Amino acid sequence: MSTPSGAVRGADGLLRCPWGDSADDYREYHDTEWGRPVHGDRALFERISLEAFQSGLSWITILRRREGFRAAFAGFDPAKVAAYGPEDAERLLQDTGIIRNRAKIAATIANARAALELQDGGLDELIWRFAADPDRPAPRTLADVPAVTPESTALAKELKKHGFRFVGPTTAYALMQACGLVDDHLADCHAR
Repeated sequence: MSTPSGAVRGADGLLRCPWGDSADDYREYHDTEWGRPVHGDRALFERISLEAFQSGLSWITILRRREGFRAAFAGFDPAKVAAYGPEDAERLLQDTGIIRNRAKIAATIANARAALELQDGGLDELIWRFAADPDRPAPRTLADVPAVTPESTALAKELKKHGFRFVGPTTAYALMQACGLVDDHLADCHAR
């Protein structure tokens, strides 16, 4: 059942963003993780990597392989991933626990190296400089949620300036949503 806000009532009686009640995996992610502040270079490196792998795919595909990604990319430890060489990239191309895309694998390794080279607060400091105004109005429907914002465009540009790949403005905005830099839970969503 939908409310005028666009939120939907789940079987548990809670109002959620519509996508957050469409599958058990989504419900868990929506209720416990999406939109909550994420800090720390390792955690943010994981989110950047997963968002890059999601490009062109559904998010549920990534969620269902998340543990495979963590195993394949050394728990997203940037120092370990940055040390990956050509043989590691070839190994990852054979790993059925992840999305086997050569360009995305290469980008993840390059992004680990770029993360290690950041100065002055590292990846956490860089990303959180682009947090949206916390007082901006809550979206009422999914139509009110943008795909790109001036902040995500600026974040993508800054990340690219530092050598990051697969971080266009749309991917940067998805990262901002996932990591709590913006709160795009609908106004009537219980997670807001």
